[in-house]
Amino acid sequence: MALDYSYDTTMSRQAMKAELLDAETELKLAYAWRDQRDEKALHRLITAYMRLAISMAAKFKRYGAPMNDLIQEAGLGLMKAADKFDPDRGVRFSTYAVWWIKASIQDYVMRNWSMVRTGSTSSQKSLFFNMRRVQAKLEREAAAEGMALDRHQLHQMIASEIGVPLRDVEMMEGRLSGSDFSLNAVQSADEEGREWIDVLEDDSEQAAETVESRHDNAQLRDWLIEAMQTLNERERFIVRERKLRDQPRTLESLGQELGLSKERVRQLEAAAFGKMRKKLEACSREVQNFLA
Repeated sequence: MALDYSYDTTMSRQAMKAELLDAETELKLAYAWRDQRDEKALHRLITAYMRLAISMAAKFKRYGAPMNDLIQEAGLGLMKAADKFDPDRGVRFSTYAVWWIKASIQDYVMRNWSMVRTGSTSSQKSLFFNMRRVQAKLEREAAAEGMALDRHQLHQMIASEIGVPLRDVEMMEGRLSGSDFSLNAVQSADEEGREWIDVLEDDSEQAAETVESRHDNAQLRDWLIEAMQTLNERERFIVRERKLRDQPRTLESLGQELGLSKERVRQLEAAAFGKMRKKLEACSREVQNFLA
């Protein structure tokens, strides 16, 4: 399905007039597209969130790319998000779509920025959008402490701060110092005289999988708490001491404290795990039945 917008000055006005979806309507549209491939539902979902895509595209105008192209890429990212969105996760579509929109725009910027055409790995992307900002911060901190950093020390600190290999930092330094464009140049249209380095997009957030992972971990934690509540006090004590301590206790030490044999403690532990497993399986079935 292609986006049927012409990207001109009326685009923003059209997007602002689009409907605002509540959570229930959004969920129905997402299910209709995922399960039935209902293009009308997809179009309605995309149209409702084009204002988000346009807003994010506007943040990247500073890189010199045409606004129409940025909006096109943002729209493509929005469509990828809609195609991959799993409504069963319990996450709002707008939260999920932000990651895909941003990734699509950043990939476009990097493909069309001559200094970085030779590669677009995740490491290079992190450096391209963050290196100068991190470098300026580190230099300010060093100056405040009366320290002087040489180039090698600075590169090592940047690599550690962003979490990339040192060789990638050294390579990106050469690219960013090239003649294509200086990130220390003053923006000609900026009356405040800010440098490009001051307005680089912060790419410190993680990918969309982070949102899903946090949700899944929270759900699993709730299920484990419910499963623990099915145990009696002695069983909970054994599970905590055997599985939830930084240094799990031995069956023998627990037996001595509880006045039981090592084998009896092992039997109680196995029984407790059996109860928890049944509860977790029941929780899983409840979710599946609810979604059926």
